[in-house]
Amino acid sequence: MAVADMELPPTVQPAIPAGDDFLSRAGLAVLTPTELVRRTTALKPLLARHATECERGRRPVPAVWNAIRATGCFYHFLPRKYGGLEFNVDSFLDAMLPLAEGCASTGWVAAFCVEHVWMLSQFPEPFQDEIFGGGGADHVPYVIAPGVTAPPGKAIPVEGGYRISGRWKWGTGVMNSDWVMVACAIPDDPDRRALFCALPTSEVVVLDTWHIDGMEGTGSHDLFIADAFIPEYRTMNMNDMRAGTSHGARLYDNPIYRQPMTPFLGVTAAIGAVGIGRAAVATFAEQLGQRVIPGSTNKQADKPAAQMRLGHANVQIATAEMLLRAAVNRNVELAGGPVPANFEQRSFMRMQIASAVEICRGAIRSLVEAAGAGAHMRGNPLQRHLRDVNVMSNHVIYDIDAASELHGRALLGMEPNSLIY
Repeated sequence: MAVADMELPPTVQPAIPAGDDFLSRAGLAVLTPTELVRRTTALKPLLARHATECERGRRPVPAVWNAIRATGCFYHFLPRKYGGLEFNVDSFLDAMLPLAEGCASTGWVAAFCVEHVWMLSQFPEPFQDEIFGGGGADHVPYVIAPGVTAPPGKAIPVEGGYRISGRWKWGTGVMNSDWVMVACAIPDDPDRRALFCALPTSEVVVLDTWHIDGMEGTGSHDLFIADAFIPEYRTMNMNDMRAGTSHGARLYDNPIYRQPMTPFLGVTAAIGAVGIGRAAVATFAEQLGQRVIPGSTNKQADKPAAQMRLGHANVQIATAEMLLRAAVNRNVELAGGPVPANFEQRSFMRMQIASAVEICRGAIRSLVEAAGAGAHMRGNPLQRHLRDVNVMSNHVIYDIDAASELHGRALLGMEPNSLIY
């Protein structure tokens, strides 16, 4: 069946940004990593208050999203050439973690959209000029864009570019986007290129498919394109971006633009697991002082077993964060070296990141197990933290078996059997 003939589910309308709230160049000039972290940390209570509304609405709450835009966080990886910040990866984690603590869904979308500005910096320079260079003397534009890869669409070469069609899943960020990035395969291409294509959100159909038992507030609906023309300059080879050798690696001196994509993407997504792990620890500690054990007059906080669960979970979450920071800093360190990261190094980083998420899931599950049946009431944040981390950990990059197999192959001198490293 041709793509255009598919029977489709209902559609949903994204809120395409008007572009009237970009920060000024003067405002960005005084924005330091410390100030950015202060701003996002200040938003944590706002995100927490609207977390239930976000989940019920299946998209970030507009007032919350606008407050995040006002922090300037979406300029984090925008190249300085276009007025961006080019802050480092540690400050990225520092700025995103408080958002994830407040609301896993909103924090997940925000972190991905910040990282996707980095992805856009890997496209050909004429496209970057188009989307980042039109702010004039006073304001600096940026783009909110999902990046969808599975299943890949089809790209047919035509004069000046490609005609693309397909239906893609996992459109995180689409509900607040102005552009989208979609992966396509070129039939009979001898180089087996995975083509990443960019087009305005207004040219894409968003299908109302995001009905899920956790992370529902991300609004990660399916995207559908029947037949769209994409100029050559709005495309790039995803294999180059995976290797850290795409256009950004040649255009910019900063090694953050030469880092391989997969470890960076993995850390971006894993921020949410650490954030809700922190939130679960704080919630469990608060509830311990209120819960009385049935059949006893003692509060649960007086029980050594509960104290042990709390202490263990707190260290587990901190350990997971250390794994993420080690992986993302190593990725940039290798990118700044004389030779690109090899298979063993990249598969090791993927394994670190997958392990961090597994640790967070175990820690949160342990706390919920010890919190009693009340933890599963809809009004208790612990049940949402558990549902969210369970869904989050099913991202393909966190498949612990696949990650460990891949790294094991590297240690044995075998060839990779997957591109996800």
